[in-house]
Amino acid sequence: MSCVFCAIVAGDAPAIRIHEDEDLLAILDIRPFTRGHTLVFPKRHAVDLTDTAPDTVAAMAVLGQRIARAARVSGLHADGNNIVINDGKAAFQSVFHIHLHVVPRRNGDKLSFAKGVLVRRDTDREESGRLLRTALAQLGEAAQD
Repeated sequence: MSCVFCAIVAGDAPAIRIHEDEDLLAILDIRPFTRGHTLVFPKRHAVDLTDTAPDTVAAMAVLGQRIARAARVSGLHADGNNIVINDGKAAFQSVFHIHLHVVPRRNGDKLSFAKGVLVRRDTDREESGRLLRTALAQLGEAAQD
């Protein structure tokens, strides 16, 4: 069985990349709940939470936190974020390569979030990606100061 995330890591499948380092990749979800919905996953295949090294899970959380911060300071104007790992089929995991969801939220978006569950699209994914990459770069520079 092929893994779409492994194909993305290998460059064999398209994705809008938000962040990439030696161990992790962050991409925009192709069926986002909200604009800027990002997936963070290890480049090395691991199936679920119990199959993943604790330091890898920790690194995913650290990057997820940075992306959440970027969603707040970027043109996405997030007021908060949902951070989720769906662990196994019973927990609605649909891609069996561990991944962390970072879902930007805005105050009062309950109705649009519920609508997003049904529609799940972003009308300008390229711009959402640009906004997050720019904010991550700015936050990275601020962290080094």
